[in-house]
Amino acid sequence: MKTKKKATRAKKLARPKQAHAVWSESARAHIAEGTRLFALAGRPTKVQFVKVYGPQGPKMTWKQRAKAGVDAKHFHRINKSFWTSFWHQ
Repeated sequence: MKTKKKATRAKKLARPKQAHAVWSESARAHIAEGTRLFALAGRPTKVQFVKVYGPQGPKMTWKQRAKAGVDAKHFHRINKSFWTSFWHQ
């Protein structure tokens, strides 16, 4: 039993550590912009994306969502009106 533990530990120690992903300046800028728009929209959940944009909502980019008719700035208002009308039927 002890030899098996030693062998497993030796395997773990022998594995090289994975380097962190290094993003380019433009990639970091795009990620930052997406995060900013996500916060501007009120940090919506996947369910809220589906209710407003349909089944592809969570997979869409903010550019695609704006093209669909609701940008990040107006998402919260549309989502709120959807839930208000949903609960007051």
